[in-house]
Amino acid sequence: MHSITPAVQLDDSERQPCEIWTRVMGYHRPVSSFNIGKQGEFHERKFFREPHAQPES
Repeated sequence: MHSITPAVQLDDSERQPCEIWTRVMGYHRPVSSFNIGKQGEFHERKFFREPHAQPES
């Protein structure tokens, strides 16, 4: 039988910021190192999935 562990509740003072990295021009950089304009561009990005190409019939 498995025991259920209660969820951990953290106060905001116990939390630490999460550093977000992204791939730019073939290498990874933290978004926090971007200038204000590039940070804005990053937040405007839209994520999508390209559909697979369909063979011609």
